[in-house]
Amino acid sequence: MSNSEFERITVLPMDEYNQKLVANVHPENWINPQPAQCYDLVVIGAGTAGLVVAAGAAGLGIGLKVALIEKHLMGGDCLNVGCVPSKALIRSSRVIGEIWKAQNLGVNVSQNIDIDFADVMARLRKIRSGISHHDSAARFKNLGVDVFLGSGKFIDKNTIDVDGQILKFKKAVIATGARATKPQIQGLETAGYLTNETVFSLIQKPQKLAVIGGGPIGCELAQAFRRLGCAVTLFHNGSHIVNKEDREAAEILQQVLINEGINLVLNCQLEKVEKVKEGKRLYFSNINNANIDSITVDEILVGAGRTPNIEGLNLEKVGVEYDQKQGVKVNDYLQTTNPNIYAAGDICMNWKFTHAADAAARIVIKNTLFSPFGLGRSQLSKLIMPWVTYTDPEIAHVGMYAEEAEKQGLEIETIKIDFHNLDRAITDSEETGFLKIHHQKGTDKIIGATIVASHAGEMISEITTAIVNNIGLSKLSSVIHPYPTQAEAIKKAADAYRRTLLTSRTKKILKFLTKFS
Repeated sequence: MSNSEFERITVLPMDEYNQKLVANVHPENWINPQPAQCYDLVVIGAGTAGLVVAAGAAGLGIGLKVALIEKHLMGGDCLNVGCVPSKALIRSSRVIGEIWKAQNLGVNVSQNIDIDFADVMARLRKIRSGISHHDSAARFKNLGVDVFLGSGKFIDKNTIDVDGQILKFKKAVIATGARATKPQIQGLETAGYLTNETVFSLIQKPQKLAVIGGGPIGCELAQAFRRLGCAVTLFHNGSHIVNKEDREAAEILQQVLINEGINLVLNCQLEKVEKVKEGKRLYFSNINNANIDSITVDEILVGAGRTPNIEGLNLEKVGVEYDQKQGVKVNDYLQTTNPNIYAAGDICMNWKFTHAADAAARIVIKNTLFSPFGLGRSQLSKLIMPWVTYTDPEIAHVGMYAEEAEKQGLEIETIKIDFHNLDRAITDSEETGFLKIHHQKGTDKIIGATIVASHAGEMISEITTAIVNNIGLSKLSSVIHPYPTQAEAIKKAADAYRRTLLTSRTKKILKFLTKFS
């Protein structure tokens, strides 16, 4: 039976690019295979975690039978409504940011910038469709994975039903991800709103845009749409945007957004939304007083949290415990309360990043297939997880924040390198930023780091590598960094640590050694 008889998937607008996308990641004429007698591994969900588990297990070449089930679009959020389209949009908006800064670089550019919003979005769709073959049903079939397009649910301890087809398994993996949370705001549903799942389908620029949520997603898209010519109001219920980040880093970003013309409404309580002749009117108050204000916009974009996709899986039937907000409950080995069923990715983890899902998937492969009697299992808590907020400048972080270390009773010292003291940042006119490295007091062991820079995401991996491989600041100081680069800030921080070792006693010893050299 072909998949088209179950459900035809469309991604608006259905132009040549989205037709190509759908043809790859949910082809209309796909015919599900005849199920094997029993699978070594069945994966529900073909987002990043599910794809990595399926490809990794099947690609070992040892004859494992692997099935992959997806009811919507293979590639999940990352390809379709997350990383890929958002970064394509951000790249276009960064050009505008560069033009705004051009005069400071001695380049006079007309301020009448012609932004073709439709072309920006077409480029986004073109890039997404061009990448989509990596996550396609055909590619995974060629890798030896049995791909089933349809809705999967557990019917007993070793059986999954996919729209009437029965799949027996030895081990199963839940990788169904999460979706945008729907805020409980009166009238919002009736007025209509966008999320990351629908915003990339826009073909016409909203002149006035409200963004709900001052976390990473809200800030990234608010800045991108502001640069592309929208009047943006950003609503946040906290006293500061990206309030989970380093305070100084968050303050830099907040000032950048204000300077770029984004209207920040902080400590905000959204009361209701109504549809009016002019568009959509939001009524809001400050949590510290009862005064009601309002603003009218063309579109509302919601970026306030994620909700796990647990519906329809029939988890109760197989003894898998879950929480409506947190998702499937797993232990440190990513094993659910059913020992033969594991989970990975946004469905069960606080780290809701593509690279986190990838890393978790590798743990699942090890623990489901190559840890007999539980021996040699890998642990989620052992991962060193970096992350990046892709604003301009970017905020990148890895390891602990200072406050976290203090709560755990760790004594730390912090080395800060301001970019206004960094030659490459000065020549780039990108002095607004810094590197902070926290190290354990009395040692060179790196505990955590935060970078604020235009390309902080490209820089953080060096520090992540150092933490993972227990490379301290002393060794980092011996690493030659090209001059001039902004990554040279890492060497400067390491050198700053080395200078703290020059005590009075050390200096006396060095002076004594010079007499014999």
